[in-house]
Amino acid sequence: MSRGKKTMWRIGVALTVLGLVGAGAWRMRRAQAAGDLPVAPARKTDFLVMVRCRGELKARRSAQLTTPIVPNLQIVWLAPSGEPVKEGDPVIRFDPSSARQQLQEKEAGLRQATATLDQALAQERITVEQDKLDSGTTRYQLERAKLEASKAEIVSALQGEESRIDLGLAEQKLRVQDSTVEHHQASAKAKIASLTRLKEQAQAEVDLWKRRLSQMELKAPIAGIVNYMTNYSQGWMNAKPFKVGDNAWPGSALAEIPDMNTLEMEGKLEEIDRGRVMGGQEARVHVDAFPEKTFKGKLGGISPLTETTWEWPPTRNFRTYAEVEAAGSRLRPGMNGNMDVIVNRLPGAISVPAKAVFTRNGKPIVYRAEKKGYFAAEVQLLARNPDEVAIKGINAGDLVTLVEPPQEQKQ
Repeated sequence: MSRGKKTMWRIGVALTVLGLVGAGAWRMRRAQAAGDLPVAPARKTDFLVMVRCRGELKARRSAQLTTPIVPNLQIVWLAPSGEPVKEGDPVIRFDPSSARQQLQEKEAGLRQATATLDQALAQERITVEQDKLDSGTTRYQLERAKLEASKAEIVSALQGEESRIDLGLAEQKLRVQDSTVEHHQASAKAKIASLTRLKEQAQAEVDLWKRRLSQMELKAPIAGIVNYMTNYSQGWMNAKPFKVGDNAWPGSALAEIPDMNTLEMEGKLEEIDRGRVMGGQEARVHVDAFPEKTFKGKLGGISPLTETTWEWPPTRNFRTYAEVEAAGSRLRPGMNGNMDVIVNRLPGAISVPAKAVFTRNGKPIVYRAEKKGYFAAEVQLLARNPDEVAIKGINAGDLVTLVEPPQEQKQ
């Protein structure tokens, strides 16, 4: 073999080796790229067709604690916020010093009014006895004057005239005494009535401050979780929940105690899904604070009319209410979450994640992951949920990609 032929043969061998190495590297890169794509297995199970509603937890029954009608109230003690309380447990205490001082002053006024009334009653009894004595003396004098006047026929005319004059004076004195007695009785009755009203008024004020003093401690009317209201006395910018040291105005709401046994999820149902949902359907409640936990529920009701939300852009939705079974002690009103209302069941359906379904030529497809690459398979959509889809066209256990493969990896 000539030297030129040997050189050409070596170049051919080198090119062949380089081609084989390049093809192997391309296959390796392709296999490596194929293994990088996320996949999920197709599952065969009872597919639950659900309608998802976003909302928050609320208590259907709750009780508010309001400030009593007492001036100058200052909070000196609060039960821990967010802690459970039983019915009758103390929740809020106010400073009782001002009410106690007012009560002492009113009790002193009551004692003075009682003493004044007792003194007037005693004076009335003395006056009555004195009037009885004076009336008896006057009547005695009248009877004596009558007796003397009856002797006019057997005595001189002068003595008879004197006796008649004395009789007239005695009768006039009796009339004056009777008028004096009536005046004393009316005056004493009016005075005693006035003093009695003053005593009753003083007693009412004492009772009022005793009742106010008993309201210096607010107790829980029901069992639940304590949640303190916002104090806006310092303006909207500085609004904070009520705390120890704050002054409370009469009649304001200080705290709310929701009944945890009536906890429910209040969700927003879109108008397009209203015809698929009805009361009594099973629901699965998910709370954002506990994503690993699913709570069972039951749809309790749906609002008859739509409501406009304050979101932008504004939307109109129906309100749905799902009772949460076995809520536990970790849930709190105001927690955000969602509820999935089960509207239908497909037994033995093949389900894949919703993001594993793609569209080609207007038809739904999935990409099955195999050793040789990714193969597109047309499927039929049976039902769709926010997270998964029930399909027909592949077998259970097939691996499908969750992202669309690159063009060079499609088969």
